[in-house]
Amino acid sequence: MRIGTLLATGLGAAAAGALGGLATRSSIGTWYPTLRKPRYVPPNVVFPIAWNVLYATIAGTSAQAIDRLRADGRDAEADAYVRALAANYVLNGAWSWVFFKWHRLPAAAALAGVLALSSADLARRAASADPKLGAALAPYPAWTSFATVMSADIARLNRGGQH
Repeated sequence: MRIGTLLATGLGAAAAGALGGLATRSSIGTWYPTLRKPRYVPPNVVFPIAWNVLYATIAGTSAQAIDRLRADGRDAEADAYVRALAANYVLNGAWSWVFFKWHRLPAAAALAGVLALSSADLARRAASADPKLGAALAPYPAWTSFATVMSADIARLNRGGQH
């Protein structure tokens, strides 16, 4: 794996996490606790742990996939992967703004669904470079699919409220 590729994917992951964190901080201890949530929502401590592991996995796996595609002379696929990854990072960071900052619960549920599809697409692209890379990235679409269900249930439980 080239250091430059890893640096680029890592900076993208850090930017997505920072962007999301900016939106989350003001609401996590104030607005978020007032929401009605399904019983299966994990404790707050789980989320930063899960996201940090996922961001590291996304960055490392994506760097390997991009480098593998380029080494195989599949530059168009590598370029498409980079674009898909950038879009995924934007969707990832944007979700926190829609949910935590702007309190748009149905829109956040829809955006989470788009993020889950984008995450599955990244895993598919990684698998095309190397099946092991696709398997390594598989927890990401699993987590974002779970987040979609959580977001939709939170939106449903808080429909019509001041949230």
